Amino acid sequence: MRLWLRRPVLQALRSSRGFCRSRGHLSPLPDPQKIVATWEAINLGRQPVPEYFNFAHDVLDVWSQLEKAGHRPPNPAFWWVDGKGTEVKWSFEELGNQSRKAANILERVCGLLPGDRMMLVLPRLPEWWLASVACMRTGVVMIPGISQLTEKDLKYRLQTSRAKSIITSDSLAPQVDAISADCPSLQTKLLVSDSGRPGWMNFRELLQDASSEHKGVKTKSRDALAIYFTSGTTGTPKMVEHSQCSYGLGFVACGRQWMTLTESDIFWNTTDTGWVKAAWTLFSAWSNGSCVFVHELPRVDAKVILNTLSRFPITTLCCVPTIFRLLVQEDLTRYRFHSLRHCVCGGEALNPDVRQKWKCQTGLELHEGYGQSETVVICANLKGSTIKSGSMGKASPPYDVQIVDDQGVALPPGEEGNIAVRVRPTRPFCFFNCYLDNPEKTAASERGDFYITGDRAHMDKDGYFWFMGRSDDVINSSSYRIGPVEVESALAEHPAVLESAVVSSPDPIRGEVVKAFIVLSPAYSSHDPEALTRELQEHVKKVTAPYKYPRKVAFVSELPKTVSGKIQRSKLRSQEWGR
Repeated sequence: MRLWLRRPVLQALRSSRGFCRSRGHLSPLPDPQKIVATWEAINLGRQPVPEYFNFAHDVLDVWSQLEKAGHRPPNPAFWWVDGKGTEVKWSFEELGNQSRKAANILERVCGLLPGDRMMLVLPRLPEWWLASVACMRTGVVMIPGISQLTEKDLKYRLQTSRAKSIITSDSLAPQVDAISADCPSLQTKLLVSDSGRPGWMNFRELLQDASSEHKGVKTKSRDALAIYFTSGTTGTPKMVEHSQCSYGLGFVACGRQWMTLTESDIFWNTTDTGWVKAAWTLFSAWSNGSCVFVHELPRVDAKVILNTLSRFPITTLCCVPTIFRLLVQEDLTRYRFHSLRHCVCGGEALNPDVRQKWKCQTGLELHEGYGQSETVVICANLKGSTIKSGSMGKASPPYDVQIVDDQGVALPPGEEGNIAVRVRPTRPFCFFNCYLDNPEKTAASERGDFYITGDRAHMDKDGYFWFMGRSDDVINSSSYRIGPVEVESALAEHPAVLESAVVSSPDPIRGEVVKAFIVLSPAYSSHDPEALTRELQEHVKKVTAPYKYPRKVAFVSELPKTVSGKIQRSKLRSQEWGR
């Protein structure tokens, strides 16, 4: 069932007027560029991290004051569309007003206190952003989750995090009800819906009646802000805890230098709200005074994305490489992106041919970045830098990134090893606090002076990093170590290949061999599979080292993906190994 905003609520969201509290330190108002430059200096380690910091008060409310004083372009702060004519636009003042009302719901209705935890499991609806900012204002720790969580997933997350409240939509409420009795910490349930449900409080109705007067909680920079569940290669998902400053100040520099955001920009990231990249967008854009653009996008659709880029004045776009692979399959000459000026991607390796096709057809470069749930952006191809096709760029400040061996010893250029971030003698502030309630995993993530990402790469003599794959993705065949990205990139250059995923497959002689799962381009769908397999194998031998060619090939109709469009190699690998 589609979720529609009630007309009175929609009107309130569009036309609300809020009052942004000032604590006396904003008069006279400073220059916006100086404010952002100060935040960036903290991000880069040139100034100390303040003892107290709260993104809602110290960033969003500052922009609200500057906006009211006419010191910011008239762009909205938040712009949401559903693709069928319904839009929600908030200025920073309106965002402040609505989020203070939401904060009162969390405090007065749900009874949440600073440090309490709340799960946010919503599709791309405006209420997700309101609830996120409300958590900041109240000191409540937010726990985002994707809307496709199963009953088992929800139960594990609610029990493990001891969350006291959850906000979700109609589609997931039945699953929550089914496991509520097994989650004793869960006290209140908020429903984002146009209808009621027994045992749930309707967030939209409460928002209409809530007061917009709210005094924000004073939070320390190191206080918890968010928890993300992240899956490893073994065991249950871990809880990654971030602080008020790690995300709140940690994205200023990459927002300026990688995404090149300013107060005039409108930034669209197509990611699902449950993934860390949604938070990356929020903090990168709003710390630089930019507008966060959101399309409800119930499913990934290349034509919808291209039409949206043509219709709206979006200046900056971020997608996972898989989506860009889909976009370049379309006839891009039919579209005109009048405002688009900068594109970034991350979440998985970018095939060089996708970058080349996008640039050839749009005139725009794709700037790849790399990071994790535990970090902010670790490496990136910054605006203005020379891009080496296939590389994920250089280390992103303030991180000292190295390639190290399994003992944590830095390796020379050209040698493959673990991507690692230096955490001693000084741990970067824009870093996760710990794996919550799991000191063993936290300790195991460090070797010597470095945090080990679990990804493999090599660094060239110019400081560019070349991704090989997850440590468990790397294929060891007859002592040859083969990165799946290299094989996928080679396959992508053949016109028959629309998409591919490369994993290890058991072999009685070599231990494991390369297997490629391939989605064919429509023009090749009727070709003889055996002949095409041989053709593709020979193609890979010519494009890359002969030992890297896929000894096994499977033609499939689709590849397993996350809701944000990221290919899930782990599922294919588990299938091959019977796990």
